[in-house]
Amino acid sequence: MPRFTLAYYIAPACGEPHQRERKAAMPYTVNTLAEAPSEKPAQGEEVPIIDIADFLAKRPGALEKAGDAMRHAQENVGFYVLTGHGLDQGLVDAAFEQTALFHGQPLEKKLALKANADNVGYMPVRGSVTRATPVAGVKPQPNLVEAFFLKRDLEADHPDVIAQKRFRPMNQWPNPNELPDFRPTMVAYMAAIEHLAKSLLPIYATALGLQPNWFDEAFSEPQYVLRCSHYPPHEPGPGQFGIAPHTDSSFLTMLPQSGLPGLSLLTQSGKWIEPPVIAESFVVNSGEMMKRWTNERFLATPHRAINTTPGADRYAIPFFFDCSIDWLMECIPTCTTSDNPPKYSPTSYAEYMTWFYDQNYAHAKKQKG
Repeated sequence: MPRFTLAYYIAPACGEPHQRERKAAMPYTVNTLAEAPSEKPAQGEEVPIIDIADFLAKRPGALEKAGDAMRHAQENVGFYVLTGHGLDQGLVDAAFEQTALFHGQPLEKKLALKANADNVGYMPVRGSVTRATPVAGVKPQPNLVEAFFLKRDLEADHPDVIAQKRFRPMNQWPNPNELPDFRPTMVAYMAAIEHLAKSLLPIYATALGLQPNWFDEAFSEPQYVLRCSHYPPHEPGPGQFGIAPHTDSSFLTMLPQSGLPGLSLLTQSGKWIEPPVIAESFVVNSGEMMKRWTNERFLATPHRAINTTPGADRYAIPFFFDCSIDWLMECIPTCTTSDNPPKYSPTSYAEYMTWFYDQNYAHAKKQKG
């Protein structure tokens, strides 16, 4: 599989829709904390680097060492950079390349695959508004990003597809005659990163003082979403975010590092910092489902995305990873005591995501019975 070596951006063609988008007027807003510049992290607030090569090689003590590092990362930062993971970089590069090719299509071809109530398909620039945000001062306005959403690739005869079960749909795919490598590349990439995410579960369990196999049943068939995102160039200005400050809904999110900056996270002391850039690594963070399940022991850290490179198209392919759709997430036993009772009622992926999608994606408001 060929490596994609263009730093994951391409120059926009004259007259493309995202170029016209740059000229659209944005309402003036002032978001003091949300728009504050990134700073150098203070001591103890740096994004940790967790190398799992020894763990994957099953070397003695490696699981416990990784668990200690994970505990520190999740309780203090909510983000870490994953190295030594073994996922084929050529496949990662190919997924970036296919994402760029998809978004390089004419707008009408992308709109033919417009995202549905299951949030599968294409969402245009300004097609989402971040409403569920923990950062004070964020003004609800459209995000400067377009995205193509994929889930597990279910066939038409799958029982959940036949039953029209929400969040268990068939994917929408571009014309294979025009993008012949898109579907096979993305299916292969999702399978590989799902395998990697599942391999991390014993580390999370160990970090929480659980048996390494504690999460196995809950993640027997994980729910996941691959978001193939494009942040077009735009003129800098107040209130303009690729994605406004937010926390993810997921158990964890895995983002392969690309050649352009744009991601920053909010530390516990209220400063924006950027993760270290390490070739062939993933930036990993926990989301609201992790926070709920661990009774707020593990953080769901606010973060934002802004295309800060003038004239460049930025691409990102975050993978949102969760437990099986109907698994009831009750407070993890090592995360509650008599003095620290559960803060949240038990919930399932389906229940929580119904609320989340209805809050943040107009096209995904519940339409099914």
